[in-house]
Amino acid sequence: MHPHAALIERFYTSFQARDVEGMVACYHPDIHFSDPVFPDLRGESAGMMWRMLAARAKSLELTFRDVKADDERGSAHWEAIYPFSQTGRRVHNVIEASFRFRDGKIVEHEDSFDLWRWSSMALGAKGRFLGWLPPVQNAIRKTAAGGLRDFRSAQAR
Repeated sequence: MHPHAALIERFYTSFQARDVEGMVACYHPDIHFSDPVFPDLRGESAGMMWRMLAARAKSLELTFRDVKADDERGSAHWEAIYPFSQTGRRVHNVIEASFRFRDGKIVEHEDSFDLWRWSSMALGAKGRFLGWLPPVQNAIRKTAAGGLRDFRSAQAR
C-alpha cells in the first residue's frame, strides 16, 4: 500500500473512532479544505471544523472505501449517516474526496457531494423544494461559517 493511501485510511479510521486529533495529525499545517458547505478553510480552520462537527455529532456511522493514492494525489469514497444537529433529521451523505500531499501529509482535501440532496435530507421540505437555489445554498454556508466562528470563540475561552 502506498504511504499516502495509508495516510488516507488513517484519516478515516480516526474519523470512525471520533479521534479528531488523529484526523488533524494527517493534515499538513498549510492544509486547504473545501466542500460545498465550507468552500475555503485553511490551516487551523480545517481542524476546527472537524472538531466542531465531532462535538455536535450525537451519533455517526461512517464508512469509506476505494482509497487510492500515489506520490501526489489521492482519492476515496466515504459515506456518513447522522442526525443533522439543527433539525434532528437523518442525513445520509455520499462524498467523493480528493487529496494532494506534501511532506507526507494531506495539504489539500476536497469533499464533493450534492448540496441539494444534503439539504433535502437535513432541512426537509424547505431543502427539497428550495435547496437548489443559490440564495438557500449561500444561507447554508453562512450559517455553517457562523457556527464555526462561534465554536472557535467558545474553544478560545
